[in-house]
Amino acid sequence: MAIKRALISVSNKDGIVEFAKNLVALGVEVISTGGTMKLLKENNINVTGISEVTNFPEILNGRVKTLHPSVHAGILAVRTNEKHLEQLRNHNIEAIDLVVVNLYPFKETISKQHFSIGEAIENIDIGGPTMLRSAAKNYNDVTVVVDPEDYRSVIEEVKSGETTVLTRKRLAAKVYRHTAAYDAMVANYLSEEVNEKFPETYTVTFEKSQDLRYGENPHQQAAFYKKAIPLQSSLAKARQLNGKELSYNNINDANAALKIVKEFSEPAVVAVKHMNPCGVGLGNGIEAAFDRAYAADSVSIFGGIIAVNREVDAMTALKMKEIFLEIIIAPSYTNDALEILSQKKNLRLLQVNMHEDKRTEINLTSIHGGLLVQDDDYYTFDDAQFTIATKRKPTEKEWEDLKLAWKIVKHVKSNAIVIAKEKMTVGVGAGQMNRVGAAEIAIKQAGQHCHGASLASDAFFPMDDTVEVAAKAGITAIIQPGGSIRDEDSIKKCNEYGIAMVFTGVRHFKH
Repeated sequence: MAIKRALISVSNKDGIVEFAKNLVALGVEVISTGGTMKLLKENNINVTGISEVTNFPEILNGRVKTLHPSVHAGILAVRTNEKHLEQLRNHNIEAIDLVVVNLYPFKETISKQHFSIGEAIENIDIGGPTMLRSAAKNYNDVTVVVDPEDYRSVIEEVKSGETTVLTRKRLAAKVYRHTAAYDAMVANYLSEEVNEKFPETYTVTFEKSQDLRYGENPHQQAAFYKKAIPLQSSLAKARQLNGKELSYNNINDANAALKIVKEFSEPAVVAVKHMNPCGVGLGNGIEAAFDRAYAADSVSIFGGIIAVNREVDAMTALKMKEIFLEIIIAPSYTNDALEILSQKKNLRLLQVNMHEDKRTEINLTSIHGGLLVQDDDYYTFDDAQFTIATKRKPTEKEWEDLKLAWKIVKHVKSNAIVIAKEKMTVGVGAGQMNRVGAAEIAIKQAGQHCHGASLASDAFFPMDDTVEVAAKAGITAIIQPGGSIRDEDSIKKCNEYGIAMVFTGVRHFKH
């Protein structure tokens, strides 16, 4: 479709001067508005003001300028419809063949640390989306551009005589994706303002971060999308300092490791394999914490993901370098540590701001034909209302182990059991069909470390069999939600073996 007349109105002015110059050089009449028109004129580009087209001034501080039949009829007229063309002639309206528009910076406004609701509202674009949607609807006759990245290819086609219908359809689809995302951001912002957490329709928008080589398996295609305004402490905001591209499974595992390590205020190291923690260690410093995480499961850590909540120093880096790891996530690295770890060219080093954001996340899980939406599990050890169900109370050391085990079991796939001792996990039982099976796996992994250790369960004990196997292995303290109709059986069994048992009143299922 040959282009004779173009309307340009952009907030993002990147590349627009060169693009407009090329259009004018090709004999295209350029119509423009407000700040865009001012910029083009300053660059000696011949431009027609929108008011000259509409014979009506821009009013309401620019809120109304393009919402006019002389604009929208010129865009929406079907060029093969003689009645449409006759109506254009009768009303002295000229067709508009190219629409170049991008929208008020709503996302940039609400991304600022400080802004008012008034600022947000003023940055909700009305005329821009309307022109874009009009042009995209009429893509058979009109070329529409919303992304500066498309300027070069569009100009090349205009130089050849006309844009192709395939190009126009591709650009139209991009417009509807763009306006849908824009509207979703506005809808979500206003919904949050009135505390509508689960409205009658749920709209979300994500921006592509990268294409991935494949998904969970090589026969599955995949890509990584991030939220329009991601949390600062999320993987979406990570800086990659070294290593090859992240894979689908890398991203999933790294996200799991990051969520776990943020549970701790003291120096902590978390090793993750297949979405489950395989070793967690605490210490007075990050090196000691790493030693414990490694000792917790020196086999499973091979090829795993490591997350730490303190700066990685040279001594810790030297130890990490000796193990095959896929990813290390940290808030920072010393120069020496970065130099040591970068010697392994495939090792991904990610830097993430570990300070927890004030905003909370909503958890999305896709199912066939739908989406499950829930609050993320932010319930912490400090939130729990503990009751000691047994005759014996936990010792101070047992309390520390119980606290560690309970923080970790929250992140282990259900049914889950975690055993902790002396500032490290020693056994993890994940994803079993019954709770005693998960306990048996954790106990087998812990071996002799079970003696004097503490055990956490993500949900209550439906019967006393888990207590029985724990007691025989040497466990001395248990933390679990309670709430089973057979709690008394478990309490009695604990008292029989001298085990201290704490009820939290809250479960941590993870499916």
